[in-house]
Amino acid sequence: MAATATYSEQTIAELLKQATHTLRQHGVDNPRLDAQILMIHAIGGNRLVLLTDPERRLSDVEAEAFHRMIERRCRREPVSHIVGYREFWSLTLRVNRDVLDPRPDSETLIAGVLDRIADKSAPLSLLDLGTGSGCLLLALLHDLPEARGTGVDISRAALTVAEGNAAALGLSDRVRFLHGDWALGLTGPFNVIVTNPPYIPAQDIVSLAPEVAQHEPIVALAGGSDGLESYRRLIPQIPRLLAADGLFAVEIGQGQAEAVSALVQDNGMAIDGLCSDLAGIPRCIIAKLAPKHAEY
Repeated sequence: MAATATYSEQTIAELLKQATHTLRQHGVDNPRLDAQILMIHAIGGNRLVLLTDPERRLSDVEAEAFHRMIERRCRREPVSHIVGYREFWSLTLRVNRDVLDPRPDSETLIAGVLDRIADKSAPLSLLDLGTGSGCLLLALLHDLPEARGTGVDISRAALTVAEGNAAALGLSDRVRFLHGDWALGLTGPFNVIVTNPPYIPAQDIVSLAPEVAQHEPIVALAGGSDGLESYRRLIPQIPRLLAADGLFAVEIGQGQAEAVSALVQDNGMAIDGLCSDLAGIPRCIIAKLAPKHAEY
């Protein structure tokens, strides 16, 4: 096709400049970075070529692949969906439109949990409610070599993605994934329970970036009229599942720290810490069973 011929006659540097301009015209944030990531994927993953051989011309196959990826990005499809993976906590995870893209904000939860585990080699039992891609559970298992985990999700398609990620990371023998509605039907105790529930108020979904609103599962985003519906359902189930000295870590949306903290405390737990992201925004509440509750 004509577009392919044009692309294959141009150098990497020229193509990146052209693609950056095109993406910017379509309202894409960070158009240069996105163009570079897609170029790296088109040429087989060789990052050094962009620096060492910017005058290289693409083959017809590479040119076609790059052209199609830029078209998809112009339609605001996330880069992670185009290339098929996302980096999270130094791990490469497969993602698609069946799961929420792992966010850097969620690494705040991982860091907060790991900071509170004195013995990283202990045989801990982990539970991830609403596991999605498995990012939270698999990141913790990666850093806790003797731990075993259970991931639960209401989406069977998401569980397929999580199972694939566990296999790719060599963690399948230490994790199981279950189809379920939050913690209903589960029995504990678990040493660590983590969750990143949907927390976007339903009326705010339409105002999200197209990459999110149009390409990520609504079930993993919409948290009811005030964004707190999922918290009200799952938090009361935590105390019966949490070990006496266990940790509960829950991700929260901006401005939700006070409301979710109150729910946690009203359900027999005590706040152990509030973890903020690099911008200073509270993103995770970590709790333990309150002393009286822990006696049982």
